[in-house]
Amino acid sequence: MAKSPALFLDRDGNLIEDHHHTCSVEQVALISGVKPALEACLSAGYKLFVLTNQSGINRGIFTWEQYEACNRRMLDLLDLPSPGILEIKAAPEKPDEPSLYRKPSPRFILEMIEQHQLDKSRCWMVGDRITDWDAGLNAGIKSCAVRSGAGRAEDFVYAEKMKITIRQDFPEFVLQDLGLNWHK
Repeated sequence: MAKSPALFLDRDGNLIEDHHHTCSVEQVALISGVKPALEACLSAGYKLFVLTNQSGINRGIFTWEQYEACNRRMLDLLDLPSPGILEIKAAPEKPDEPSLYRKPSPRFILEMIEQHQLDKSRCWMVGDRITDWDAGLNAGIKSCAVRSGAGRAEDFVYAEKMKITIRQDFPEFVLQDLGLNWHK
């Protein structure tokens, strides 16, 4: 059986607008073009996963329930055909706390590659921060840096140095790097 390609996606600043600790469903708004881009990925056989650092939980800024409500709102807005996003993994730890899944840890990516029999050579991590890109590199997959979120100018200098693909946003990545065009 052929192994599937997959996309590991950061949430805030990549799929939805980044509000620095998004904690209210009213803040959840899709980045333009994300829905049709994800639909094109699903049609092309990509498996979709979301991996997100959510230190606001352990900082006491918002609760797991608020985080989960924001995910439900995002999924409602996306309204993707089956199978949709297969799994969403959040790391609630602060950067200085021990964590198994906080990016740049590759653990979730590696677990999903094994569990879903994914083709590592056709997997990508896409996000707006260095920790996203490094999670992909640490897992041995390709990474794409998107400018649609909280990335700083110096972060993109790092991305260039590391030869990480840089795009304006996720839809541009899907069009340019995956060669999927939903505008036909």
